[in-house]
Amino acid sequence: MTVLHLADGGEAADLAAFLSRLLHYDRSAAVRLQAAGTALAVFGRPPSFEVLAVRAVRLAKPYENGLDVTLDVTVSAGELLETVDEQAATAGVPGAVTGPPWAGVLPPRGGWRPEPGLPAPDALRALVAAAVAEFRARTGELAAEDRTRTELDRIGREIWSRTVGDTGLPVRAVHAAQSLGFLRPPGASVSDEDAPKLFSSGAWLRLRTPYGSVVLRRAGTGALGISVG
Repeated sequence: MTVLHLADGGEAADLAAFLSRLLHYDRSAAVRLQAAGTALAVFGRPPSFEVLAVRAVRLAKPYENGLDVTLDVTVSAGELLETVDEQAATAGVPGAVTGPPWAGVLPPRGGWRPEPGLPAPDALRALVAAAVAEFRARTGELAAEDRTRTELDRIGREIWSRTVGDTGLPVRAVHAAQSLGFLRPPGASVSDEDAPKLFSSGAWLRLRTPYGSVVLRRAGTGALGISVG
């Protein structure tokens, strides 16, 4: 098994936490790994949020060992998590799996430009909290015979598809970022440099934080996926 040498134990712990969160939403989750030089990108798609989640991991040395100068493979998230050694700051690359459709198409690597209008971190968390509270209140008011999966999904889509101000970013993307640990907890000091930022590239939107990114297509532009990564 090919071994990846991560920059330090903290990087290994962060990778393990990200994989654990993905597996919380999908026990059979797959992730696509892309490594070049000293950077490893881990792509996942938690089904509850309909977004791509991206975690960047620093490597201690370039991906090498006489193999290709880059690594690009889709593997089981659970198997990858089992190989993470925080003390040794390493992770093994499991055998490739047949990836889900999203793994075959990734957002563009370049051409990202800043988009204005994203609220401050506290306001983003408040937005998610209000959406969660509304969903619970509205579904809690339903009569027993009306609490069908179809109706719950309809209410959920209505709430989570709302956009953050005029940005075009759906609230579910912010919820995904918070649920995956990409947003700092309430009360944490966040500098302007570390604050979440919004970018666009063609039909794609990217909510980027120092801890990871959430990427998705703009509303009305079709299914997730446009360019092969």
